[in-house]
Amino acid sequence: MLLLERMFKLKENNTNVRTEIIAGFTTFFAMSYIIFVNPDMLKITGMDFASVMIATCVASAIGCFLTAFIANIPFAQAPGMGLNALFTFTLCQGMGYSWHQALAIVFISGVIFLIITITPLRGKIIESIPKSLKSAIAAGIGLFIAFIGMLNSGLVVVMGESNVTDMGNLASPEVLLVIIGIIITAVLMAWKVKGSIFIGIIATTIIGIPLGVTDVPSAFTYSNFSLAPTFLQLDFNLLSAGVLPLLTAIVTLTMVDMFDTVGTLVGTANASGMADEDGNFKRGDKALIADAVATCAGALVGTSTVSTYMESSTGIKEGGRTGLTSIVVGLLFLVAILLGPLALMIPSAATAPALIIVGVSMMSAIKNIDWHDFEIALPCFLTIAVMPFTYSISDGIGFGFIAYTVLKIFRGKAKEVPILMYIISALFVLMYVFSAYTNI
Repeated sequence: MLLLERMFKLKENNTNVRTEIIAGFTTFFAMSYIIFVNPDMLKITGMDFASVMIATCVASAIGCFLTAFIANIPFAQAPGMGLNALFTFTLCQGMGYSWHQALAIVFISGVIFLIITITPLRGKIIESIPKSLKSAIAAGIGLFIAFIGMLNSGLVVVMGESNVTDMGNLASPEVLLVIIGIIITAVLMAWKVKGSIFIGIIATTIIGIPLGVTDVPSAFTYSNFSLAPTFLQLDFNLLSAGVLPLLTAIVTLTMVDMFDTVGTLVGTANASGMADEDGNFKRGDKALIADAVATCAGALVGTSTVSTYMESSTGIKEGGRTGLTSIVVGLLFLVAILLGPLALMIPSAATAPALIIVGVSMMSAIKNIDWHDFEIALPCFLTIAVMPFTYSISDGIGFGFIAYTVLKIFRGKAKEVPILMYIISALFVLMYVFSAYTNI
């Protein structure tokens, strides 16, 4: 106990070991859905489900331990929702990178993020992006994630070559199970039950057994349960699609991870009273370093970008105030690896409701947008709408940034646009021009 007190300064932070452990369990169950949802998302790229699941747990544990020892704050990390969609549908399906190359891009973005976090450039980049656009990015990713959940589950289907979506077959067992899963998870969320999404996934999986959707194996084995298929499988031969698409991919990954992490840290810290009088969270800088290192480690073991989770707020509400909470979360992720064979039986119809519910939560950022100011409304609308319509998070960011910059210029407010916004917008314009004339 004395060692824990010395390491995490429990008394100084008005907490104790029991409170921190309870907070750790609370945070883990609130975010544990990622153990199933992340491999289900990344397997679309051709990655091995079991290997990605192990990588998800290992990367999450590393991120939590780094946060605990570097920053001593009760925030947990795991592969980010939205970032895994960017990995799958933008880098791999959209830009044509293999998952091996995509892992390399994630690693590079992590290194760049790390460099940014230890220099004054971090603050300048964050300040250069208007608050409304940051909120639009979060909301757009939420809408995109929900759309993916609907498509993957069959709740919404694409009609032939027209690519027009329509309602799926409500009589099919898969779609019926998705609807049941949404109802269960939604009711749990409405009642504010801890671990609602996790419980929803498990309950939906069990209900799927009599419906014939969940396949129960005759025996559970660890024979094919290995990290090897994704461990150190990065491919740094990245110029096949061209330099500009590569730069765009790296910049987009870095920015989304940065804004997501900063927003989670600052927002949660202010809501829980952990920020100072000016609304700043001093220990947040060290948390960004931990996030960047965890992203690099995650790419090495075989998963998409690691980010700080807003579900950390559930543990903080239970009294978590130090890195001991994060240690508990990390240990629970490692223990979860032992349950790996059970995860293989979870159908996509059971994880789809989780995607939809997470999408709903992320859409809440839309309240921070001033829809009465058209100079803000149009760029934000384009950011939110273009993501699901083009199946690309980076395109949503690109259209939003370009629209914002152009509107400000023609309104005679060019000086209000930070230089970095001009640079990022120009990069997107160059990529679109280059893609149009090279048919990439």
